[in-house]
Amino acid sequence: MHPKDLVRQQFITRFGVPPEQIAMAPARVNLLGEHVDYNDGFVMPAAIDRATYVAFSPSSSQQSTLLAVDFNEEATFTAQSVLSKTDAANAPLPEWARYPAGVQWALRDAGLPVPDIQAVFASDVPRGAGLSSSASVEMAFAVAWQALGGWELPPMRRALLGQKAENEYVGVKCGIMDQFASACGVADHLLLLDCRSLEWRALPIPPQVAIVIADTSVRRKLTTSGYNERRQACEDAVAALSRDLPDIRALRDVSLVDFNRLCGRLPALVEKRARHVVEEIDRSRQAVGLLERGDVAAFGRLMNACHASLRDFYEVSTPELDAMAAIAQGLPGCLGARLTGAGFGGCTVNLVEKTAAGAFAANLAEGYARATGLTPEIYICRAADGARILMD
Repeated sequence: MHPKDLVRQQFITRFGVPPEQIAMAPARVNLLGEHVDYNDGFVMPAAIDRATYVAFSPSSSQQSTLLAVDFNEEATFTAQSVLSKTDAANAPLPEWARYPAGVQWALRDAGLPVPDIQAVFASDVPRGAGLSSSASVEMAFAVAWQALGGWELPPMRRALLGQKAENEYVGVKCGIMDQFASACGVADHLLLLDCRSLEWRALPIPPQVAIVIADTSVRRKLTTSGYNERRQACEDAVAALSRDLPDIRALRDVSLVDFNRLCGRLPALVEKRARHVVEEIDRSRQAVGLLERGDVAAFGRLMNACHASLRDFYEVSTPELDAMAAIAQGLPGCLGARLTGAGFGGCTVNLVEKTAAGAFAANLAEGYARATGLTPEIYICRAADGARILMD
C-alpha cells in the first residue's frame, strides 16, 4: 500500500474520522558537492519521489498525538512537555518523536501559532541510507503545522527552522542542505545552493537521464567523532592557509591554484581532507555550465571524480560503496556513479541514460550481490517537487 493511503487508513483506525489533510515532504539525494556544506561550498541536491506522508487534523484535546506507522509506536506531548523533551506523561520522548516535536518547538520559538495536532505518519524513505529521512519528517510536519496555523513561510525559512530543530532540539549538527532540498525541491531539476549566502536556483535535468539510487544495505557507521575529525581538519587547513591568504573565511575561499601552491605547508592528513573540499567545490562550479549546456557525460565524469576523492582523500567510503560505484561505472548507460551522503555506508547515486535504466538497475543488483554477497535495493527515481499539502 502506498504510504499516502496507509496514513489515511491508519488515521481513521486510530482517531475514528478521516484526516483533514495530508502533507508530504520528499527525501533528497545529492549529486555533487559532498562534505562541502560546512565549508561554505556549493551543493547540488535533488528532491526525489520518496517521501514522508503525514495525515493530520487539529487535536481534539490539549495535547498532540502522533502515531509513527513505521515504528508502530505512539507519542503524545504538550506545548509544555516539549520544552523538556518529555511526553504528556513526563517520560522521555522516543527518538523518532523528537523530530516533529523539535519542529513544533522551533516554530513556536519563532513566534508562530502552532496548534496541537493529531497525526499519523509513514515514509517510503529507507532510514539510515543517506537520503535524509529525518529532514523529510521535519518538513512534512512543518507544512502540516503551517496549514493548521493559518500562516505561510517561504520554503527556505521552513528549511532553516527545520535545521534549527535538528541542531538545537534533536542535537544533530547537520547543515542546511537536507531540509533545503526537501522544502524547495523542483520537479525534474537539480538545486544549486550556495551554502554561504543561501542563494539557490534550479537547473534542469536533461530529459534523457534518470537518477538511480543504489542502497548497499550497509547502514552508515559515520560516528560523531569521524565527522567531527573531518570538520576539524578543514578548520585546521583554513587556519594554516590564512597565514598566506589572510582574507579566507572557509575552504570555499581557497582557489585550486592557491591550494596547490600552499598545500605543502599542511600536515599530510589535513592536506588530504582539504584537497577533497577545494577540488569538490571546483567541480560544483564546473558542473553548472555543463548542466546548462546539457553535457551530462562531462557531469557524470565529475561524479566519478567525486567518488574517487571521497574514497582516497576524505576517506569516507567503504568496500561496499566502492564495489557498487565501480560496478556501476562499468555498465552500459552509466554516465557517473558515486557514494552520496556522509559516507561509511548507505547509498550510491548514479546518473544513467533513461533508456538503459531498467537494465542498468538489474545488472547493478546482480553484480553487487555477486561481488559482496549482499542484496541491494535499487531505486529508479525522478527529481520531485518540495514539501506541500496534497490535494485529493
